[in-house]
Amino acid sequence: MSRFDADTLDAWLTHLEGLHHTEIDMGLARVEAVRAAMGMLPAFPLMTVGGTNGKGSVCAFLSTTLSAAGYRVGTFTSPHLLHYNERIAIDLAPVADEAIVAAFRAIEAARGDISLTYFEFGTLAAMHCFMAAGVDIAVLEVGLGGRLDAVNIFDADVAGVVSIDLDHEAYLGSDREAIGFEKAGIFRRDRPAFCADPNPPQRLIDHAAAVGAPLQLLGRDFGYQREAEGNQWMCWTSEQRRYALPLPALRGAYQLGNAALAIAMLDTLRERLPVSIGQVKRGLLEVEWPGRCQVLPGRPQVVLDVAHNPHAAKALASALDQMGFAANRHAVFGMMADKDIAGVVALLKDRIDHWHLAAPQLPRAATADVLADVIATAAPQATLTRYDSIAAAWQGAVRQAGDNDRILAFGSFYTVAEVLAARGR
Repeated sequence: MSRFDADTLDAWLTHLEGLHHTEIDMGLARVEAVRAAMGMLPAFPLMTVGGTNGKGSVCAFLSTTLSAAGYRVGTFTSPHLLHYNERIAIDLAPVADEAIVAAFRAIEAARGDISLTYFEFGTLAAMHCFMAAGVDIAVLEVGLGGRLDAVNIFDADVAGVVSIDLDHEAYLGSDREAIGFEKAGIFRRDRPAFCADPNPPQRLIDHAAAVGAPLQLLGRDFGYQREAEGNQWMCWTSEQRRYALPLPALRGAYQLGNAALAIAMLDTLRERLPVSIGQVKRGLLEVEWPGRCQVLPGRPQVVLDVAHNPHAAKALASALDQMGFAANRHAVFGMMADKDIAGVVALLKDRIDHWHLAAPQLPRAATADVLADVIATAAPQATLTRYDSIAAAWQGAVRQAGDNDRILAFGSFYTVAEVLAARGR
């Protein structure tokens, strides 16, 4: 069989988009077979992070802190906002096109007749890049679920589940117990496991016990507390307490829980990869994670957030409440049709006066008319404007907003990405 080959990353990505019969194909057999054919057995420790929301932020905390400690860190996250290379980072910087193309070629040569999804190809490519670069540690973000996600072909030395809520029900189940079981699939026997959800599903706890993973729970085995006065907080684990920590550079009170989980996970590797209190503080102050309650400089205030389910929308609402007064509150809003649009709108409707509605450029997106119908029912006092594109919605919001106003762009990764593109970022 002739093998596909190309010199450019764009050509490879176009090839991968049409390679498999479906975008999502849960299961490990195919990708594990290719991993075995490639002899891909990383010798460095792996940290795997799953959860409904927050897993990307935890990966950012882990990678930034480990980098501050002087370690060479590979980080695999998804999806990307503007460029595919964002998914595969070494030392906090996206890898070059050439490294990803080399990885794709190696996978193509090894896979034989096995068909892989876009995400499975990317997972193997990330590990290929990390092994080629000789990283000291890799931080891996689960794509969907955990048990049957491609990332799970690699055994985590420490695994953390950030949160459990309803999302991707068609693949993961229709309640928190079923979803919690899927998320717990990244736990391994005799290797530290964490859950930072304040109400962990019993099936997650039971699965950890069944596989023999020592599970640590938020509030019981690790936790955090913000100081009543000032801009500091403390974090405690089973090993130690850290006081006078600076508030994370990532906005939102919920980020303290994400940071506490990252610190607790780092503690489990302290004998192999020690991290000092000063390096922890640097990680908190220097961490960046675009599109997660991200406030851009200048006026009017611009907030970007990829929140696309009610759990994330609740956290976003809390963060907006702490941002101070805005004379008029605009939203550039686009969501996927298969998401809980009404649930997201219900949580944010009281924090938005003017809605600028459009569909991101992909078939799964809800139309502006669908969004308008939901908002008109939930918030009849709000003004609605429909546009042909997210870029046009962004431009409309900018024209209307004054210096003392706020523009919130949210609803999906695609919405935020198209706003960034419209801004020339």
